[in-house]
Amino acid sequence: MAESKREIDYSVYLVTGRDLLPPGKDYLESLEESLRGGVTIVQIREKTTETGEFLEVARRSQALCRKFNVPILINDRLDIALAIGADGVHIGQTDMPIAVAKALLPPGAIIGMTCNTPAHVAQAVKDGADYVGVGPVFATQTKNVASPMLGVRGLQDILAPLEGTNVKAVAIAGIKYTNALQCLYGAVRPSGLGLDGLAVVSDIVASHEPEAAARKLATVVHAFKSTIPHIFSLSQHPYTSQYIKENAAQLFPAIRRHGPLVQQITNTVVTTQSANATLALGASPIMANAPQEMADISKAIGGLLINFGTIQSLDGMIEAGKHANINRKPVVFDPVGVGASQYRRSSANSLLNTWQATVIKGNAGELAAIANSQEVRAKGVDSVGQGFKNPALFVRDLARRERCIVVLSGKTDYVSDGTTVVSLNNGHPLLGDITGSGCMLGTCIAIFCAAASMEATPEDGKLVSGDMFIAAIGGVLALTLASEKAAARDDVKGSGTFLPALIDELGKLSPEEVVALANVEVVSV
Repeated sequence: MAESKREIDYSVYLVTGRDLLPPGKDYLESLEESLRGGVTIVQIREKTTETGEFLEVARRSQALCRKFNVPILINDRLDIALAIGADGVHIGQTDMPIAVAKALLPPGAIIGMTCNTPAHVAQAVKDGADYVGVGPVFATQTKNVASPMLGVRGLQDILAPLEGTNVKAVAIAGIKYTNALQCLYGAVRPSGLGLDGLAVVSDIVASHEPEAAARKLATVVHAFKSTIPHIFSLSQHPYTSQYIKENAAQLFPAIRRHGPLVQQITNTVVTTQSANATLALGASPIMANAPQEMADISKAIGGLLINFGTIQSLDGMIEAGKHANINRKPVVFDPVGVGASQYRRSSANSLLNTWQATVIKGNAGELAAIANSQEVRAKGVDSVGQGFKNPALFVRDLARRERCIVVLSGKTDYVSDGTTVVSLNNGHPLLGDITGSGCMLGTCIAIFCAAASMEATPEDGKLVSGDMFIAAIGGVLALTLASEKAAARDDVKGSGTFLPALIDELGKLSPEEVVALANVEVVSV
């Protein structure tokens, strides 16, 4: 072992598992191909192997790792690590204490520890671990997991004790190429720090083409780490009111140019009017909610809206969002009435732990429930009380925590990407007199996100390309400006005549009108 520690790249952390090899695939052949594909560190895990065989496997594995200058760690077995001169060990909560391992290992040895709670992480930091493996993030078949799944939303809490330290972190359990970006996005904390890598087993070991599997994962992780896209916006752009209005306005012709297919899992009350609003703006609706068809549909759509109003197919919502993430399509989550019942709250948590939302849109009561805030209460789908004392600060902080764009709807609408907050002061009171105007707002946002994504060039490190901050604002402006124009028509006498007029005006809005009429203000927080 080296006497001083070198800088370790934890990006693609391979944990071996010979029992997972596909038929006809040799272990050493698979390992060498994985290293060629971009694995940056290897942990040898042999839970049921006798000492002699373990030692031989470790020695041969080390020879390959040395060939590629990749560090090799041994799981649990300090004797094996010492025997081959491994770069370090990985130990679990019930294994040898870190202090004992440090005393036995030579200086410079790497020590990692599995952690399932924030307390575990805090103790590992105190004891002097070099890195922590945090999880289980997702369900896994590769090891017996006694601890409850953290889910992506739990990663920020468990990583919090690492703030201000040099201890690194990798996510473990159920990590695959298909959920890698979701995991990386969800783990980024408000400070901008997140995971240093992803620990993978079956996605590489069980592959017939481990080199290709490792390369796909490495490409995603390195691209993400090179930019750290905290949010779905152009984080380096100095957003101004005029810039926002002009760029939101340009999405109106983009919608008509691309005609995106927008999938909407929405409540039964608003299905028809949401579909009509979609057509009016120049997009196409598909109201599909069967989980069996999500893999196919997600490849064809431009964007996805998941509206929580009537939870008819939670499995469909889970599968739709998961496949939208896999295919890098924007996901708009409208948690209608989420605070009304424990079932809705737990279901929302399940959804947000399964896929990464691009935009979360809701009224004060709904977003308070998502944030576990007691400041605003909800009665059914409506908010109760005066609202947030500082709505701009609330949406900014929620956007940072959920790593997405947040839209707070109300008399004044607030939109944030976690850095910039914008207030929008358009709209007519008649919107509050028709059923489902808030749901139509979610539809509009999903349409604009789809168009913005289709306008952009896909990037490896981004879950969704395009400026989703501008897109969300464009969706809000579309409905609110159309409502003002509809209410001003001579043929509108009340809510009954307002709705069809609103659909008409959605189809008539021009970019010039948006720039001229939009009331957009960048808010200091």
